[in-house]
Amino acid sequence: MTKACHPAPRAAAAGPRRTVELDSTQALALLSRASLGRIVFTQRALPAVRPVNHLVDNGEIIIRTHDSSPLITQAARHGSQGFVVAYQADDIDPFSHLGWSVVATGYCRQVTDPCDLLRYERLLHPWSDRPMDCAVRIRPHLVTGIRLVDAPPDAPH
Repeated sequence: MTKACHPAPRAAAAGPRRTVELDSTQALALLSRASLGRIVFTQRALPAVRPVNHLVDNGEIIIRTHDSSPLITQAARHGSQGFVVAYQADDIDPFSHLGWSVVATGYCRQVTDPCDLLRYERLLHPWSDRPMDCAVRIRPHLVTGIRLVDAPPDAPH
C-alpha cells in the first residue's frame, strides 16, 4: 500500500516584506541587546556552528566557554594572531516575519587577563551547566545587518 504524501499544514503567510540594510553601528547595537547568537568557525577543516550567549563589551563580542572547547583549542593554536569567525544573531518573529539579523566577522582570541575573566564571569552567565572558566573575544572587522519590515502596500512583490 502506497502512502499518500500530504504537505504539513502551514501558518498563514505574512504579507510582503522589505529588507532594510543596517549600518555597522545599528547592527552592533541590536547585537548587544540579543541574548543568544551562533558562532561559526572551522573545526577539522569543516564549518562548525554553536549556539552561545554573549556580551558586547566596548565593541567586542565576549563568549565564556570551557577549557576543552574547540574555540579555546583554536585560540591556543593561533595565539595573539587569532582566527577568523563569524557571529550571527537575529530576532525574527515567527508569525509576522518581521525583525532583524546581524552578522559580525572578525578575529577570535582567548581572553587571558585575569581581571577581564573575573569581570566577564560577573557579567555573563552561560546557560550550560558545564564550568565555563575561559572566555574568547571577537573583535569584529565587518558588521552587517538587515531589518525585515512591512513593505508599503503599493510596493511591487
